[in-house]
Amino acid sequence: MARLFAYMLFDGDCASAMSFYQKVFAGRIEALTTVGESPMASQFPPSSAHRVIHASLSFDGNTLMASDWMAPEPYPGIMGTRFTLACGSVEEATRLFTELSEAGKVQMPLQKTSWAKAFGMLEDRYGAPWQVMAQ
Repeated sequence: MARLFAYMLFDGDCASAMSFYQKVFAGRIEALTTVGESPMASQFPPSSAHRVIHASLSFDGNTLMASDWMAPEPYPGIMGTRFTLACGSVEEATRLFTELSEAGKVQMPLQKTSWAKAFGMLEDRYGAPWQVMAQ
């Protein structure tokens, strides 16, 4: 059976983002390896040593993976997708929406809709787009 994981790319702040998500989701960072710590360190410029080459966060049976952007092209940002959290209650959705939107941008406030008891959209402080809902 295939499993689907979200894999986020950041522009040098992956470690900070994963620490933030660890707090928000009460999760556990399973892995966080920098370029300098990896066997591939010699394949990157020394200025990349602090960048995260792989990170993994587990919470409530979910896994969120991430790294810093490593391509020579400029970082394009997180685009073309949204990370959706389906919560078991309006209270849980409210807590997660509030914490994720801190220092971010609310695009649609958490509110009752025709398809959910609560639904809202935001961009967090790292530029990641989220949808939070309670059905």
